[in-house]
Amino acid sequence: MQANMVTAINNALDLGMQENEKVVLLGEDIAKDGGVFRVTDGLLAKYGEGRVIDTPLAEAGIVGAAVGMATQGLHPVPEVQFAGFMYLAFDQLVNHAARYRSRTRSEYTVPMVVRTPVSGGVRTLEHHSDSPEAYYSHTGGLIVVEPSTPYDAKGLMIKALRMNDPVVFLEPTKLYRLFKQDIPEDTYEVPIGKANLVKEGTELSVITYGTMVPVVKEVVEKRKLNADILDLRTINPLDESAILASAKKTGRVVIVHEAQLSFGAGAEVAARIAEKAIFELDAPVVRVGSCSFPYPFPGYENNYIPNALKISQAIDKVLKA
Repeated sequence: MQANMVTAINNALDLGMQENEKVVLLGEDIAKDGGVFRVTDGLLAKYGEGRVIDTPLAEAGIVGAAVGMATQGLHPVPEVQFAGFMYLAFDQLVNHAARYRSRTRSEYTVPMVVRTPVSGGVRTLEHHSDSPEAYYSHTGGLIVVEPSTPYDAKGLMIKALRMNDPVVFLEPTKLYRLFKQDIPEDTYEVPIGKANLVKEGTELSVITYGTMVPVVKEVVEKRKLNADILDLRTINPLDESAILASAKKTGRVVIVHEAQLSFGAGAEVAARIAEKAIFELDAPVVRVGSCSFPYPFPGYENNYIPNALKISQAIDKVLKA
């Protein structure tokens, strides 16, 4: 079937609800309206208001209710309309969902998937354009994934719906309808914690994820570079073996993400390379990310987030070192 990321995730949720009657969706406007981006469109009619639930505008309540549902045998999928609003539920995620298995010595688990659109590039306002993956990846007990293709989005969602631990599922807004891809109609899994080698090369490694994957591909293809392109797909846990294998093979690494550069996921990737592959490097690792200040008004966002020029300049810096 031909699917963009929206239809791929919708299909995954549909298959997950068919497979497991304990899967319940909840969030603002997700039932009658199908969500602000229509990701849950049609599921109310198919599964009823007992399993597809419109909630008040109260993110702490949405995620808090989901934590309670999860500890009592359900598998909730709460949607938070935009990543910038999910901070209101930070306490529920960090202090409760992430810790419950440890706190109860695995007597209770929290099987839930928290969905939210992330990142910018679509001329939205600041609270609609955040890239919060580092916040949640810093918390032990939370799994954090961010797909870059419809195929990965469906497979990662199906895998997440079969797990017994909380998953923060970040959906890049810009990629929702950017392109379509042939994906299987049936159920399949994409493994969580395993990166995808999008392109193989020997000259350098470009490690990235989310919205930056198509931009990196464009740069590498336009310049005809002999480069590895490694899509992390899962931010926590990182696929350290794939990262180190690529870095050791090429000896030159550029890390690209849309999130702010300071204290971002790229810093963790760079640190692991420095600790475990530094003697195989031929040049210092270079990171490319957004500016380390709040997301700007829409007219300035193209100067704020990484673009093809900034990525190309970083590649030149590494190749000439």
